[in-house]
Formats: sequence, structure tokens, C-alpha cells
Amino acid sequence: MCTVINEMPINASTSKRVNSLTDEQLLLSYRETGDREDFAELVRRYETELYNYLRRYLGDAELAEDAFQTAFLQVHLKSHTFDENRKFRPWLYAVATNQAIDAQRRNKKHRNVSLDRSGADEESDSVGKLLDLLVSEEVNPLDQVSLQERQRWVRQALNDLPEGMRRVVELVYFQGLLYREAAEILSVPVGTIKSRLHTAIFQLNQAWHNAFSE
Repeated sequence: MCTVINEMPINASTSKRVNSLTDEQLLLSYRETGDREDFAELVRRYETELYNYLRRYLGDAELAEDAFQTAFLQVHLKSHTFDENRKFRPWLYAVATNQAIDAQRRNKKHRNVSLDRSGADEESDSVGKLLDLLVSEEVNPLDQVSLQERQRWVRQALNDLPEGMRRVVELVYFQGLLYREAAEILSVPVGTIKSRLHTAIFQLNQAWHNAFSE
């Protein structure tokens, strides 16, 4: 897990104040006052979630940590450009995605995106939920296939999807973003997000039944 630069202890009154603010209010307060506790609270709220997204996107822990740090550096540098009428979360994901793309370009040894995060409980839960979309109600040989084997298959099948579809699955399914938020992050129409997600699930279903049906 990545560590936060300039992490500071906070007292009870400060903690109560920052906890009562929305993400958007925290960023605007930080922009206006420069209060480092506002910024630190934003980092705390997204540290695990955003790092896990970057880890899946990049397939490399060190690259993910670097991208996480540079993403929040960009949040600091670009806080003055944040539109008060926008939501902070999709804006942050757009910033982080751009940093991940830059990290890929800088890293000569970068390999293809991998969703294999074996041993991570959170990832296993997400893959397990995705399995629910693919499993048929009919009795079939799946009863003879171990859960671990099915999870490995799903990770590989996701990895084999076209990049555009894979990114949509990561944002909408794994990160739980709304279609419009994913569209904002990827700079595509909402209809494209829906189309890519539906096509991805269809392809996964087809591949699933081809792999496990008699």
C-alpha cells in the first residue's frame, strides 16, 4: 500500500471538522485556505480505493504507487481549475487515469494490464460478484470446477478484453462509478460506456459458456 506524503496527526476538533465536509467542500476549502488537513483527509478517503484501481490498471505495485502520488500532486497543482459544480470523485479518477497512462509511457518494461492480484480479499470479492453474472442457472460442469479456478479464468478473460472495454469494466464494475462518471473520466459519450460494458459482459458470457459447458 502506498504511503501518503506529509501525513500529519490531527486533533479531535480538526478531525470532526474535516469528517463533516464533502469531498468537494474539502477541495474548495484547501484551495481557498491551503489547510493541509483538508488535503490529507481527501488522500485518506481515497488511498485504498484509488491505489487498488491503479494497481489493476497498471499491473505493477510500484507504478501504481507512483501514479497515486503524482495524481494527488496534480490535485494539489490543479485545485484552482476544479469546477465547483462537478463531483470530486470522477475528476480525481480522470486525473489518476491520465497519470497511469503517463506511467505506462515512461516505463519501458511495462507489460500488458493484468487484473491478477492473487491474495487480495477485495479483488476476490469483486471477481466473485462478476462470476455471478456469468454463471448459468442450469446444472452444468461448473459444479466440478473450483472457485479458485473460476476466479483465475475471469481474471484472464478480463485481461483478454480490448483495452477500451477493460477500462469500462474496471471503472463501472470494480470501482462502482456511474456511467456518466466513467464517461467523464474516459472522455467518451455515456452511450459508449453502456455499449462497451454490455458488449464486455456479453463476450465474457460467451467465453464462459464455451469454456465450461459440455
